[in-house]
Amino acid sequence: MSTKIFVNLPVKDLDKSVAFFTALGFKFNPQFTDKNATCMIVSDEAFVMLLVEPFFKTFTPKPISDAHKSTEVLVCLSCDSRGEVDDMVAKAVAAGGTTPNKANDHGFMYQHGFQDLDGHLWELAWMDMAAMPATP
Repeated sequence: MSTKIFVNLPVKDLDKSVAFFTALGFKFNPQFTDKNATCMIVSDEAFVMLLVEPFFKTFTPKPISDAHKSTEVLVCLSCDSRGEVDDMVAKAVAAGGTTPNKANDHGFMYQHGFQDLDGHLWELAWMDMAAMPATP
């Protein structure tokens, strides 16, 4: 059995967050969705749990970071093309997100990202493994 990953992120407004990520093309698992949380499907092995802040607080004794002021995590997703990177960033901006950085083209790797409604940073990357520099 392969290992699955569940990234848990606090959100202020679950409905707005679901609308934002739906606009980017993500789907949600209704089995793990209620008024406190939802399970966003990234792939067969990767999921993002969006938890309203009061519910998120039940899982940790630490205060929740204000992602608009500091970076608590940088979530990076792979894309199948440069166009997919640009398309998802455009969708994120159209849905109310922002782009804190410009796109970076490293030749073998192209990356860009966005900040979601709660300030979480999402990096998107496409890599051309055939063009990747050889290691010494």
